[in-house]
Amino acid sequence: MSDFVFAPPAPVSLPIAGSAQRFPVARVFCIGRNYRWQAGEPAPTAMPAWFMKPASALAPADGTLPYPPGTTDFCHEIELVVALGQGGRDLDPAQVLAHHVWGYAAGLDLTRRDLQQAAKRAGGPWEPAKAFDHSAPCSAVVPAAAAGHARTGAIWLTVNGAERQRADIGDLLWSVPELVAMLSRSVRLAAGDLIFTGTPAGVAPLVPEDVVRAGIAGLGELSLVVGAAPVGAAPVGAAPAGTA
Repeated sequence: MSDFVFAPPAPVSLPIAGSAQRFPVARVFCIGRNYRWQAGEPAPTAMPAWFMKPASALAPADGTLPYPPGTTDFCHEIELVVALGQGGRDLDPAQVLAHHVWGYAAGLDLTRRDLQQAAKRAGGPWEPAKAFDHSAPCSAVVPAAAAGHARTGAIWLTVNGAERQRADIGDLLWSVPELVAMLSRSVRLAAGDLIFTGTPAGVAPLVPEDVVRAGIAGLGELSLVVGAAPVGAAPVGAAPAGTA
């Protein structure tokens, strides 16, 4: 006999590349602007902002990507995803790769941009713009024990065969160890936490039937088709978006 008033939800997990095992997910942290979007952009003097998505926002890296309700400006953001195997508080950046990072993946931080812009104008929270269902498609986790800790590698995204985003993960303004240590000074990190590390320039809207392909060299790829928009939605065209 259970002590729960109803059956608890199944644990959220991601596939592991080359294994039948799965990676259990605790929380999903997302980093704001962490690439230069313009030539000559000055180096940042403060750590980037961060926000969260529920673990239930994770979605498979292939198949249909549902167009979300409540928006007409549905944007893509390809990101390096860091999967933690050990947590802690006030971590030393020099120890992060050896003791805390379990693996890596490629993920999309999908955004209802119009809701985000409205929240920024009003000084409100970003959850309606960032934390909706299926807002974090993610590839299988590649174990660092097998692939090492890549410091360079192409990160890219195409829509209908046309390239929109391309950079190198070596272009991150704040490195993986710095980001993990920063978060650990604010919250106690845990095994199973995922960290989406920011997106390169080129974010733009998606419309129904768009074919989205994206990936990071050696770490995973995604291939998705955008589903039909909800009744009453009128998606905008693919003009460049202005924030992360």
